Amino acid sequence: MPKLRIYSANIKAIRKIITVICVFLILSSFGCTGLHSGSYGKITPDRNVTQAFETFQVNPDFNYYISGPDVYPHVIIGINKNHTLKSELWKKREFTPETLKNLVEDMKFRVMEFYETPHGFDILDNDGNDIGDWYSIFSATTIVKIEEDHSVIIITPDIDTYEKYEIEREDE
Repeated sequence: MPKLRIYSANIKAIRKIITVICVFLILSSFGCTGLHSGSYGKITPDRNVTQAFETFQVNPDFNYYISGPDVYPHVIIGINKNHTLKSELWKKREFTPETLKNLVEDMKFRVMEFYETPHGFDILDNDGNDIGDWYSIFSATTIVKIEEDHSVIIITPDIDTYEKYEIEREDE
């Protein structure tokens, strides 16, 4: 019986790795098509963005927003002040290094039980220009639409971004 449980745990770990790879490939394909369509941007993984969030650096040129619960948001984004985020679903937040630290640490604690870690991404416009930063787990996906007036529409990730991992754990 214990051998079966170990095997089951390995299968679940492999499924999670495959899911992360698939999400990454999907995001990459959105990025490639976005560059050719003219009005869609993309998010791309960036270690410097990860480091900025994890060292609690607040960029004075950004307006910050969260999506999801206030304590454990699904995503934190920073959008360059030259652009306007068009959405009522994102919650605007003012950060100090201390308040950003609390939120980042809460997010990391929340996803640790799923063997995940948040990562940083650049938000790029349709010309490949960096217009902001995104911090979330890999499976929190989005679409970035660029409007002519420097407005940006960024779709919030699924409302069950964390809950789908809880369901998998209950199935164990």
